[in-house]
Amino acid sequence: MPKQLAGGRVPRVKTWLDAWPVYRQLTGSDPLGRGKAARSKATEAVVARTATADRVAKSICPYCAVGCAQNVYVKDEKVVQIEGDRDSPISRGRLCPKGSASKQLVTSPTRVTKVRYRRPYGTEWEDLELDTAMEMIADRVLAAREKGWQREDGGHRVDRTMGIASLGGATLDNEENYLMKKLYTAMGAVQVENQARI
Repeated sequence: MPKQLAGGRVPRVKTWLDAWPVYRQLTGSDPLGRGKAARSKATEAVVARTATADRVAKSICPYCAVGCAQNVYVKDEKVVQIEGDRDSPISRGRLCPKGSASKQLVTSPTRVTKVRYRRPYGTEWEDLELDTAMEMIADRVLAAREKGWQREDGGHRVDRTMGIASLGGATLDNEENYLMKKLYTAMGAVQVENQARI
């Protein structure tokens, strides 16, 4: 117990020394400074976001086709932490740097949540309704298909278009790739590729 001054005050030097990790290391039971001596009051007050979560949702990392399992910790219906799921036979609790940072996909203040469009030769972005954007995309796909349509090649009927192509991402699963292949083939596209093959 530190010696008290008149009025019950503890000397300021002793208070300052107790806050200094090196002093605690030299005078306490942790001479190597790997335990209690290295912990400050701020450190003691820290509580893990995983410990205060209301619930844990199981998920899969969206970045690549490996399919690493994730535990998504939720508090007040907001994502507070994402970590690897140790029960997964695929990733065994590990995540790559992109998977570890995937919390930013849903919580970043810079996340784009609206359809943004810049008109040809425009200098400003504008917000579009989703239905409007989908109609614009459909119109442009059909126009490109028609413009690049090839009925015959060297006397052989081919019924294809060179005006559109598909490049799938590595996060697509087998079923999604199957549907994309069917869609683009039905539209007459012959260039249907996937990032995983490049």
